[in-house]
Amino acid sequence: MKLLNIFLILVLVMALVWSITATPFQEQEPDDTDYEITKDFSSEHGFGRVLAQKKRKARQITCDKYPRICRAKGSPGPYCCKKKCVNVLSDRLNCGACGKKCKYNQICCNGKCVNPSFNRNHCGGCSNRCKNGGFCAFGLCNYA
Repeated sequence: MKLLNIFLILVLVMALVWSITATPFQEQEPDDTDYEITKDFSSEHGFGRVLAQKKRKARQITCDKYPRICRAKGSPGPYCCKKKCVNVLSDRLNCGACGKKCKYNQICCNGKCVNPSFNRNHCGGCSNRCKNGGFCAFGLCNYA
């Protein structure tokens, strides 16, 4: 009788172990956190092997929710345009105001789009003024 009880317990344990290892695990749905899947290919043994790892992406703080971050040290500028900190006095895509783009041959100087090739007050770059009576040609004062 004791031998039969031990045999039944052993069979139940084996059935339990087999059922746990035989059923595939269901993958959990990703939660609200951002993950990035990176793959590493290794040919150490002559064939490739894919190792997938989950690395957590750093959450970016945007200025539309926290406008004070644009005034922090190291920020590109004190103004918030399209969730990015910019300086509207020097940014070509937001010159003078958010969304005001300079043309392809212009730069943004003090919030105004200017052509540095022919502008006497901004010849070759911002605030590079030609001397009295001089002219600006091709970004150089008194060229030719």
